[in-house]
Amino acid sequence: MHTIASEETYSDGQLIFKEGSPGDWVYIILSGAVEITKTVEGRDVVIEVLKEGEVFGELGFLGGIRRTAAARAEGETTLGVIDRAFLDHEFNKLSADFRSILVAVVRRFKKMIDRISETSYRMDPRLPKTLSLAYRDRQSFVKAYTANVSLGGLFIKTENPLAKGEKFQLKLQLPGIPDAIMVQCQVAWSRKPGGQGEADPAGMGIMFMEMSPKDDQVFKRYVRELMINKQ
Repeated sequence: MHTIASEETYSDGQLIFKEGSPGDWVYIILSGAVEITKTVEGRDVVIEVLKEGEVFGELGFLGGIRRTAAARAEGETTLGVIDRAFLDHEFNKLSADFRSILVAVVRRFKKMIDRISETSYRMDPRLPKTLSLAYRDRQSFVKAYTANVSLGGLFIKTENPLAKGEKFQLKLQLPGIPDAIMVQCQVAWSRKPGGQGEADPAGMGIMFMEMSPKDDQVFKRYVRELMINKQ
């Protein structure tokens, strides 16, 4: 790929760039994966995990803005830094008016990302509720309980939380419903034991990624009933 100016290799968990940092280098993932996160209410929330062949960092180049999110290597990762001279050459081929439109779109998109990130994490009310659940970690099958639930996720109280960004299948048992709900989940944030008070116990915040239409309907009905009963 002749547009690659150089290659950089990062170890698992190594920071590529911070949210809010300057920089307009554009990267392509040659091998490994990159976790994109934003800080919401003091917690790092995983936005997405990019895989081999995907490009990131383009908003900084197009809009001349600071990084809208942080990027961190997931596993050993090799990145190609796309040739800046090539990017400038291609960008400058565009008319001045069209370049201005692109910059305006990027800056508007940044505002939209910030607004969605800040609101989506807390748009669904968290309802205190203890539910039985089970999932498999790296070593064994784990039985645990929720501390609260919402339409988009839940908090699992555990002394051995999974790492932020880790994906797994959750088996959730709702009271009065014979069949457990199966949910594909991702760890949004993780808090290990060590000095927390009762208000901040060890555990992990879970985002729901995918469930069957039937299970989705059952879970949403259950949470909405909790909301009605709370009022």
